[in-house]
Formats: sequence, C-alpha cells, structure tokens
Amino acid sequence: MPHLLIYGDSNTHGTLPMPDGRDAGVLAPEERWAGHLAAGLGAGWRVTVEGLPGRTTVRDDPVEGAWKNGATVLPAILQSHAPLDAVAIMLGTNDLKARFSMGAEDIARALESLLGMVARFTPGARRMLICPPPVAEVGPFAEIFEGAAMRSGRLPARIGAAAARSGAAFFDAGQVVAPDAAEGVHFGAEAHAALGRALVGPVEALG
Repeated sequence: MPHLLIYGDSNTHGTLPMPDGRDAGVLAPEERWAGHLAAGLGAGWRVTVEGLPGRTTVRDDPVEGAWKNGATVLPAILQSHAPLDAVAIMLGTNDLKARFSMGAEDIARALESLLGMVARFTPGARRMLICPPPVAEVGPFAEIFEGAAMRSGRLPARIGAAAARSGAAFFDAGQVVAPDAAEGVHFGAEAHAALGRALVGPVEALG
C-alpha cells in the first residue's frame, strides 16, 4: 500500500474563507481536498496530511511565529511518518505576504530546497510540487498580501521549472481552482472537492 504524505498550509488544513476577517472554522477532514483525494485513491493508498495555517516554505514568520517555517519541521515530519512512498508539497501562498518580500523565483527555489530535504530524509520517495492558485488582493487580507496577485501569477512557470530540475512531478492547482472571490486566499468547499478529484490521476502516477 503506497503511503503519501501531503505537506501544506491552511488550504491543506481546511481553513474556511473569512470574507469578514473572522475565523470561520475548518472543513471536516473528508471535505478537504486531501480528503477528496484520499477517497478517490481508495483503500489501496494510505494518505497522511500535514497542513499548518500560515506555513511558509523556508522563512520564520516574525508575526505568527518561527514554527511556521516549513523547512524547520519538515525533516522531523518526514521521519515520524516514515516509511513514505510519495510526498506532495503545496506551499508558497504565505511566502507571498508583503512582510517576506519574496518573488516567484525565490519561492520556487525555496520549494526546490524542500524537495532536496525529502530526497535526503526519505530516499526513494516520489515527489510532487503542487503550485497554489493565484492570490486575489481582496477582503481582509488584501494589505497583508499587497503585491501578491502579480507575483503569484508567475509561480506556475517558476515552480514547474523547480520541479523539473529536481526530477519531481508538478501540478498547477490554479488550472483547476481559485480562492474564494470575496476573500482571495482560502478555498471554499467546492474548490476543495474539485482539486482533490483533479489530483487523483497525477498522484496515482506517482505510485
């Protein structure tokens, strides 16, 4: 039975859109995109989900905390869930926050370094980068993500190139889903379902 680890941020965690800025809770595990993916893969796969709201690729967050740094905890997570047959990473949205001043190429290179960690700590595991859809600068997070709309539009090409350099699979989530139109960052339930269904085939190809 192939064992897949999904490593992501709030959109993997299932955080619901907050158009008025107030916490709206989270989707049930089976309603999140990873849950839909697991259902589509069926009993022949084991799926482990590690989604942390605010998680970055390689940066400590001076506002939300150093533990948001995806590079800091990834080795421990890889080893705690071993053995792994495949690892899918969907990060990069939080790196677009204005406080980090990261461009698309910086984010892609950071993701490439995470792929290197996967190769080091789980040799032989197949790897996939999932590019998050573009951010919209609307709603309560518009100022936090100032300038992110333009930079996130460049992510698919940059992250796709990083995956190719590392010998990893690539999937552009922006071809399938978009964040909530009134909030600009988080996925609604329908987007979660659509993304999970769309990933079944690409993930099966990893196995």
